[in-house]
Amino acid sequence: MSISKSSKIYIAGHNGMVGSACIRMLKSKGYNNLIFLGSKELDLRNQKKVESFISNEKPDIIIDSAAIVGGIWANNEYPYRFLMDNMLIQNNLIRSAVDNKVKKFIFLGSSCIYPKLAPQPLKEEYLLSSALEPSNQWYAIAKISGVKLIQAIKKEFGYDYVSLMPTNLYGPNDNYDLKTSHVLPALIKKFHEGKVNNLDSVSLWGSGTPLREFLHVDDLSSAVLFTIENELDESIYNIGSKEELTILELAELIKKEIGFKGKILWDSSKPDGTPRKLLDCSKFHKLGWKSKINLNVGISLTYYDFLNHS
Repeated sequence: MSISKSSKIYIAGHNGMVGSACIRMLKSKGYNNLIFLGSKELDLRNQKKVESFISNEKPDIIIDSAAIVGGIWANNEYPYRFLMDNMLIQNNLIRSAVDNKVKKFIFLGSSCIYPKLAPQPLKEEYLLSSALEPSNQWYAIAKISGVKLIQAIKKEFGYDYVSLMPTNLYGPNDNYDLKTSHVLPALIKKFHEGKVNNLDSVSLWGSGTPLREFLHVDDLSSAVLFTIENELDESIYNIGSKEELTILELAELIKKEIGFKGKILWDSSKPDGTPRKLLDCSKFHKLGWKSKINLNVGISLTYYDFLNHS
């Protein structure tokens, strides 16, 4: 399909970290026909309202960054919501896109779709090869169903629909609620509070030994832009940075950036999650995309954003 700066692009989940990053990126590149509505105006769990919106607006492209997300605690606490609401959101958008012959659909998922003990680094073909990590299986199963829907549509109809599976994301507009946030923003919040309250120590979940890869959200938005401007052959691509470190090493980096002087205490009674999650992004890299923001710079930028919005 031909893409122009005036192509109508609907960003679902525009208030979130990923959606807002996509809007920033698209605007910076001159795309001038972006549409989005807040959840109060359009409940994406309501099939009739989503269908009406898509049929009336007739977007050329849909970016689905809308999801109920959270860390280990939230996934364990709200399994029904993480499974049901995420399936409703994505299924309503995907079905409406197909019914209205939307030309391009970009479905954003997560590296948690891959099995807990799959070989590393994780390749796209490892999907459904063995059991998931129990602590986030509800969110993962919802996202897997979306990935399979995109694959089915590409196979049956030949539409230019693609799933992008990013590694652990962080950056501006992240969620810093300690009950529902992911690990990197949670560490920023904990060390910041430890610093301003002159605490002697900060307690962190788990052992600190799991390995994680992190990607700045602006790098993901550049991958979304790349996908918009190119027609891709595969239905699923991993998006990562190759920057991998232990949670302990990440904690030390953030502690240093924030300037917290106290000790780190590890609460081994709390779960670690998957031992390692490193993505094999060779398929997407061969197309010409690479991440640009290294972790040290990204953490500094993210803490600056946290200070300006907390």
